[in-house]
Amino acid sequence: MEPLKHECGVALIRLLKPQSYYEEKYGTATYGLSKLYLMMEKQHNRGQEGAGIACVNMNAEVGTEYMLREKAVGKDAISEVFEHVTPAWQAAQLYMGHLRYSTTGKSGLQYVHPFLRRNNWRAKNLCLCGNFNMTNIDEIFRKMIHQGQSPRIYSDSYITLELMGHRLDREVERLFAEAKAQGMEGTDITRHIEDNIQMANVLRTTMADYDGGYVMCGMTGSGEMFAMRDPWGIRPAFFYRNDEVVAVASERAVLQTTFDLTCEDVQELPAAHALIIHNDGTSVVEPILEAKQLSCCSFERIYFSRGSDRDIYRERKQLGQQLTEPILRAIDGDTEHTVFSFIPNTAEVAFYGMMEGLRSKGLDVRSEKVAWKDIKLRTFITEAGARTDLASHVYDITYGSLRPCEDNLVIIDDSIVRGTTLKESIFKILDRLHPKKIVMVSSSPQIRYPDYYGIDMSRLEELCAFRAAMALITERGMHCLISETYRKCKSEPLTANHVRAIYAPFTVEEINNKIVEMLRPEGMQAPVELVFQSIEGLHTAIPCHTGDWYFTGHYPTPGGIRLCNEAFVNYVEVKLKGKLKGS
Repeated sequence: MEPLKHECGVALIRLLKPQSYYEEKYGTATYGLSKLYLMMEKQHNRGQEGAGIACVNMNAEVGTEYMLREKAVGKDAISEVFEHVTPAWQAAQLYMGHLRYSTTGKSGLQYVHPFLRRNNWRAKNLCLCGNFNMTNIDEIFRKMIHQGQSPRIYSDSYITLELMGHRLDREVERLFAEAKAQGMEGTDITRHIEDNIQMANVLRTTMADYDGGYVMCGMTGSGEMFAMRDPWGIRPAFFYRNDEVVAVASERAVLQTTFDLTCEDVQELPAAHALIIHNDGTSVVEPILEAKQLSCCSFERIYFSRGSDRDIYRERKQLGQQLTEPILRAIDGDTEHTVFSFIPNTAEVAFYGMMEGLRSKGLDVRSEKVAWKDIKLRTFITEAGARTDLASHVYDITYGSLRPCEDNLVIIDDSIVRGTTLKESIFKILDRLHPKKIVMVSSSPQIRYPDYYGIDMSRLEELCAFRAAMALITERGMHCLISETYRKCKSEPLTANHVRAIYAPFTVEEINNKIVEMLRPEGMQAPVELVFQSIEGLHTAIPCHTGDWYFTGHYPTPGGIRLCNEAFVNYVEVKLKGKLKGS
């Protein structure tokens, strides 16, 4: 219901043939640029705060620019950056694109990828972009200072650029010394460096200490290109290669559409591996770090990635289908007097699965388009009451779609995170249809824990499930549980996720009921029941993407555990403000 922001989308293209080949075969001098544009537009869902592109022309004459970049901010950023492309871009062999959503609160052109590090040696020029969020950037920052560096900006993007640039410098200097030892001089040394540079060395020495989810992509001025995936496989990456092109994207369906491929043509980049494309066009998938236990982000499948992917489409349908039994219990089996619908559009595939599940039981069920995302309201009004009233009209309803006071209304969503839109808009507008009962269904389980790997939900108090659990603790006088959890989170932040203890005394149903009580707007008439996907159901529908930390609290990295415990400490110290005894 509340749109989640997500960091980010990547697109890489390496042309393997001379420019004349693409002009003759495809009738265009902008083959690479056109494909890059299409890949970025097909991933527009992954980032609407900014976009950037870059290219490298390995055949550029000395004294001319061979590494170009354009960046823009705003919802029209993709179009804007491509409008600034000059004919010089057409001669390039390497192309990079990035779409950004900020999950750190930092915005502006300086934070838009790709990032560029300049040098007079082509091999030392580095352009970097990625889909990542690092949990231990403080530690990396201290490491850089210890090496004698002084980063200009404190952000994981810039720090990674400088750290990797430093390691790239060392690799070039190693090859320089090697060439000199062999008696080379002048441009022979340059060719030796550019033909023998080992990006795997650079990646191993750069990424060894990082904790977080990432797909790190880059290219050098001498024509090296790479995409590396984190050891836990948290963030997604797919690639395609033939004798004409090598391409990388954050989603498989993007490559299929762009290059007219089957699912089998596209490969998934393994965790802890890098796809490295050398300046001669040869490519290799190489292990860089030790792979950890796979924790591929399940939210990619539930919500973020486009539902046009074959497997994601099937998984989302199954998530909906698995909910038919609890839905039938919620309406006492009365499908004759129930209307089924969905909101928002990302839940449409789960809705189809839900309907298939009901009809497979021989039930004659009725569906309607009940709710519409009407407008995105922007207002100069600052008075709270007026703004709240406007917010309640973000959605509209189909009047007459229910028989008032006779029909139940079942609405499926892909997730319920903060509950703000439910309270301020959805419940109010649906109540105008006068349903006998509203059953709000989530195709994902209760979101109980923050994410620190690229989704913008980093504070516990934002999550309605957490607020419900804390309300139950307060009502039942269980303040000692908060005190003990606070003590462990503060004194033992790395041993375990101690916040899980907050939920342990309560059933899913108890938390559901408290969420309804908290989100129910004043004056609402219809009774409401929540139905969430179970953890078991999630794993059944999405067996290959086991990353479920936002539901279970089982973070795959030490940094995730530490940040969750710190979030609880901050909550107690800031929100409770010392009112809790023993804290």
